[in-house]
Amino acid sequence: MDQQRPAAKKRKLTDKALPSTILSSPNYAVDSQMYQDLIAMERRLDWTMSRKKAEVQDALIRTVPTTRTLRLFLSHTVSGQSWQQGTDPTAADASGETKPNLETGEGIPAWQFRIEGRLLEIPNQRSKDRAPPRKFSTLIKHMVIELERDPAQYPDGNIVEWARLPPNQQQPQDGFTVRRLGDSTTKIRVVIHLDQQPEVFKVLPELGNILGIKEETKMGVVQALWNYIKEEGLQDKLERRTIRADAKLRQIFGAESFPFNQIPERVNRFLAPPDPILLHYTINPSLAPPEKPSAWDVEVKMDDTNLRNRMNGLVIGVSQETSRELVRLDEEVSLLTQSLTNSHLKYTFLDAFASNPQGFMQTWLESQSRDLESVLGSGPSEGATLRQDDLRRAEYFKLPWVEEAVAIMEGQRKAGKVGLS
Repeated sequence: MDQQRPAAKKRKLTDKALPSTILSSPNYAVDSQMYQDLIAMERRLDWTMSRKKAEVQDALIRTVPTTRTLRLFLSHTVSGQSWQQGTDPTAADASGETKPNLETGEGIPAWQFRIEGRLLEIPNQRSKDRAPPRKFSTLIKHMVIELERDPAQYPDGNIVEWARLPPNQQQPQDGFTVRRLGDSTTKIRVVIHLDQQPEVFKVLPELGNILGIKEETKMGVVQALWNYIKEEGLQDKLERRTIRADAKLRQIFGAESFPFNQIPERVNRFLAPPDPILLHYTINPSLAPPEKPSAWDVEVKMDDTNLRNRMNGLVIGVSQETSRELVRLDEEVSLLTQSLTNSHLKYTFLDAFASNPQGFMQTWLESQSRDLESVLGSGPSEGATLRQDDLRRAEYFKLPWVEEAVAIMEGQRKAGKVGLS
């Protein structure tokens, strides 16, 4: 079988510019200007979209911060308490009191403390933009639950500590439960260290009082200090990279001036780990637990997954159907531009012929004759592409090639005389 030849690749027309003859023609001045304005607008739009796309790609590398509300729920249940006795007649002895079951734990006074957390939904958010809710344990770094009990009477541990491990070593949890035996009132203190993205620091009072902030990200503190420098006019008038400290900054930095690039380094000295969240809760086993849990709201900075997904969709680009449609429209505009150029050439040709038929034909024939001589290498000039009009002009023989041609001809003549030709 004969091998099929691959189909020739179709060449795409990309030139959408109009020829200068059309642009300069007064007959098409208005239309040409409108078309030029559209082309310029398209270039600006393409440039803006490319710049925004680059900005989005750069932003995707960093954390896209947002502030969400984390609602914490604290609750407890009790079992085997004195006020719960008598509910199961089969477990009572002759005196009517319930006998504890040491194997199953039934009848032994105990309580369970439960802490849970969940992010509140964003108001007016579309359902398709909602991301799967994050587990409570993924929002905290470290948690300590302290029980205020007598260690001699309750030796089973009064401090419960949890630290987050790598995801492959620990399953995310919606909450944590602490179970202890006893029937006495217990005060609980919960210490939670949030995992905020980007990381938030506590600004020491020396710098925080000047900038008016207590907790902020490192980038936020640097930006606040830079704004303070600009508002107070602390940049050197001549050397703009030098900061002249005022009385407040001189007191904490201990320098009259410092380079601009040292701002992050100097800010680091006044950053400390943020204060943890402290929650207090009291369990009284002698009373029935509340029907509803106690709730606290705290703000947490985290990566905005919804905005990141939308930005990522912008980077990926428009759909394939839209891309094909844009390519088709570009090709159609290019074809129309090429067709307009060809039509204008025909119009110019015919208009010149109609204005002066004799002169036009004479000029056209001379042009065709020169082209034919160049292609065939023959004619009045015998392939040298010389015209009779050129031979009549004295300036023609003053061109650089004449001297070389004369030297070659003289050499050939002398060679013929001595029999070398």
